[in-house]
Amino acid sequence: MTLQDCLSAAMQNSHRRPASKFAVLMAEAQHRQALAAYWPQVTGKVGYEHLSDAPDFRFPASSVPVPAQSIPLPPGFSIPLEGPGGTKIPLTSIGVPAQTMKIPEQDVKIMDPDSFLASMNLTWLLYDGGMRKGYREQSQGLVDMMKQEARRTDLEIVDSVKRFYYGSVLARQLHQVGSDTLARMEATLNLTETMYKEGSGKVKKTDFLDNKVMVETLRAMVAQLEKNETMAQAALANTMGLSWDSAIKPSDKEMPYTPYAEDLKGLVSTAYQFSPDWAKVEAGIRAAEGSVRTERSGYYPKLAVTGELHKLWNDYDAGMVTDKDKEGWTVGVGIEIPIFNGFLTKNKIAESRARVDKTREEQFLLKEGIGLQIKDVFLGLQAAQKSYQATLDAMTAATENRDLNTRAYQSELVETEKVIRAQLMEALMCAQHYKTCYDHIALQSQMALLVGTEVLKKLRANP
Repeated sequence: MTLQDCLSAAMQNSHRRPASKFAVLMAEAQHRQALAAYWPQVTGKVGYEHLSDAPDFRFPASSVPVPAQSIPLPPGFSIPLEGPGGTKIPLTSIGVPAQTMKIPEQDVKIMDPDSFLASMNLTWLLYDGGMRKGYREQSQGLVDMMKQEARRTDLEIVDSVKRFYYGSVLARQLHQVGSDTLARMEATLNLTETMYKEGSGKVKKTDFLDNKVMVETLRAMVAQLEKNETMAQAALANTMGLSWDSAIKPSDKEMPYTPYAEDLKGLVSTAYQFSPDWAKVEAGIRAAEGSVRTERSGYYPKLAVTGELHKLWNDYDAGMVTDKDKEGWTVGVGIEIPIFNGFLTKNKIAESRARVDKTREEQFLLKEGIGLQIKDVFLGLQAAQKSYQATLDAMTAATENRDLNTRAYQSELVETEKVIRAQLMEALMCAQHYKTCYDHIALQSQMALLVGTEVLKKLRANP
């Protein structure tokens, strides 16, 4: 697989990306929860209730005193007398003596035991002193932080895949160097054996034995290099999100070398616009400032509109469940005014402000830290570029030296030890050069991780 194929597969298979995306979704859901406070809150309730007995109201027995009084009669009212002549006696009023009226005990039923009730309640917060805005700023800051965390995850995946990909290329190159060196050492061993047995006697058996020790030692090292190559391929597969028994072979046979020519000051100053760590801290400051706004709202009153609709179904039509009482609505306006809470609000605001100041100080530390990290990687890239040419020249010279010593040894012009040393030196210089190439690529990948690929594209687009 090519590097681009490995990166595409890692973006699809890595379990770190879904985890970071879920974190963003959680933060966005919390932000929408904060926005829900701006809307009216409407709830509906439906219930059934059965009472063991019908509720009633009992009026106790009582006595009502009625004082003596005179009841006036209409004008011309008279009472006829019995007897001859039919005489009538005119009356103007009738006197009623004082008396006491007895009222017996009364048991009044209020409602039926079975009732169905439906209601709808509304609450709309009109003014809260900035509380909802503070919660909104906090949740939006959290969303921005999680997005930067997801972006950092992607950058880390790219960095890991790139380093493991070229690490696998390096492991294969080192294995190839070891195998080639072992093959040449075995050929030299056979030549040494022939020369000490059939030659002029300049090459002795001790030379053969020394060569034999080096060959077997190198054989063990090649076995370790083969194991390293296999594990590097497995590690690359694991970084891509594949199973433990998978192995990825890089299609590149050699590591590319691209000189890195960027301005350190411009790189550091522009990195603050793209570094996910820097953006995450800025989002954290905005969230902390929202917390201050939320706590400050504790000083202000809160104003809300309330309303209710209700409907009651009960078979009784008197008492407390007349047709007028079975349904209705209410509308109201409420205000809550804080008076004294033991300085709780004041100390909450102090805590939130201290958190903002703490985050700002951490931002200053991060600013210096990012600059120092970029400078360290930048100097490492410069050193790697200088080492690249030096190790390349050393590898070329070591290869030429090994070839000359090998041909001279066939004519018995040099000692066996010098031939062995030339072959080992060639292997060492090749390994050092390949390691330098890998370090250069790894440092470039680390730079992309520190500042983000966007800043590198911007700097290259505007040299």
